[in-house]
Amino acid sequence: MTETEHPAFLQMAPFRIAPLFDPRVWGYRDLRPWYDHVATGEPIGEVWLTGDECLIATGPHTGKKLGRLFHEFHESLLGAGAQSPDSPLLIKVLFAHEKLSVQVHPDDKMAQKYGDPRGKTECWYALAAEPEARVALGLKPGVTLDQIKAEIHDGTLEESLNVLTVTAGDLIFVDAGTVHAIWPGSVLLETQQNCDLTYRMYDYGRPRELHIEKSLEATRLVTRAGKIPPVELADRTVLIDVEYFRVERLPVVRHRAGASLPSKGEPARGLSYLFAASGAGRLIGPDFHPVDLPARSIVAVPASSPAFFIEDLGDLDLIRIAPNWPAK
Repeated sequence: MTETEHPAFLQMAPFRIAPLFDPRVWGYRDLRPWYDHVATGEPIGEVWLTGDECLIATGPHTGKKLGRLFHEFHESLLGAGAQSPDSPLLIKVLFAHEKLSVQVHPDDKMAQKYGDPRGKTECWYALAAEPEARVALGLKPGVTLDQIKAEIHDGTLEESLNVLTVTAGDLIFVDAGTVHAIWPGSVLLETQQNCDLTYRMYDYGRPRELHIEKSLEATRLVTRAGKIPPVELADRTVLIDVEYFRVERLPVVRHRAGASLPSKGEPARGLSYLFAASGAGRLIGPDFHPVDLPARSIVAVPASSPAFFIEDLGDLDLIRIAPNWPAK
């Protein structure tokens, strides 16, 4: 089934995506109260919300993998003239019970050098943070690649890392090429290019593969990484707006008829995702069945979506995430 074979499918209603629980050695076995999920095997470190293997949970494509849907209906999802049939963004929730490895991600140019389609620029939005929550982001001034290499081998690499405290509501940009690590104490909503390339520099003695030479090649001594101050607009709060992605908080205001709807500002045309950071909502439109948005779930809003309202079912904290296309 393709768009050209089935023109009626050019319009596509919003749909919810089922989360995929991804095991990581540094994660938690019990994700409650965030998700009603207890691991029976390895701990869970990442909840993938828009991974290619995630399943569609509502609508006529229920049970289909998201990656397949993009390849079959990429213009319906992304808009006319979409440059690629690939899903552009990978969105996750991260649960770090232990320190992650010290790592770095390649940019597009380096990723393509080694046969991958794209690199990995990302950002973290802190859904929650304990008082001691910290991340390592970038290198201290004056640190050299030779120094990094020596510290990897003698186990002192943390001494060269720039450490940031994390509080709930922080938005942290992680430019490709930034040496970084996530430490325990926070729950992070991660938005990234749809790529999971990670080069581990140092892994605290865990028996996992390191990628020292590639990580050094990918490393930039100075990057744009850091906390991004929010931009308050009349109808939304822009948390970040850079190449690859835009992340916003949307107020949901009461409509006089008793329903709720997003603020008066219309989203840019194109694909977007609606994530319930807390509370719950429901998408309602005359041309499709209502789509529930429970806490910590995500709904895809295709470029071809019919009009809809959002009903606040209680304390909805709504995050909208959309891809940006870097300049050619």
